[in-house]
Amino acid sequence: MALALNVVFFQLAWFACVLGAAARIPSLGLLVVAAVVTWHLARARQPRRELVMLGVAVLVGAAFETLLVQMGWVRYPEGALLEGLAPAWMVALWALFATTLNVSLRWLRARLGLAAVLGALGGPASYYAGSRLGAMELTALDAALVAIAIGWALLLPALLFAAQYFDGYAET
Repeated sequence: MALALNVVFFQLAWFACVLGAAARIPSLGLLVVAAVVTWHLARARQPRRELVMLGVAVLVGAAFETLLVQMGWVRYPEGALLEGLAPAWMVALWALFATTLNVSLRWLRARLGLAAVLGALGGPASYYAGSRLGAMELTALDAALVAIAIGWALLLPALLFAAQYFDGYAET
């Protein structure tokens, strides 16, 4: 049941962020992500460890998203606190994604090669979907998708590796 809820809550919050940003109400996604993260941490056996993992993902994600903006591959219509940075709703998606690492994506932690392939495919697909829904613009489509594929091929295995050490859902 927890596994299914993790997947469902992730999808609901992803759509809240993307559709909220597209509708120019990014706070909608932030509120939904905050609720999902709160629920996730409340269920964790070791919430501090899980919170550290979420923090790692947020820092990595903020850096990656800002790099995409700085390189001119991604443009967000609004929501950035400062010009040239990724918007808060996009960074929040990294915290949301981190809620899956030790729950619904736990099985992938022992398969880092597969994680790289899935990251290279799923990352760009997610960004492309977000752009088609109006949350962002992929300004140089081919270059953006290649950069995102490379980034996610590296970052998904790295985050899954880190999740082994910051696993708030581990049996104690």
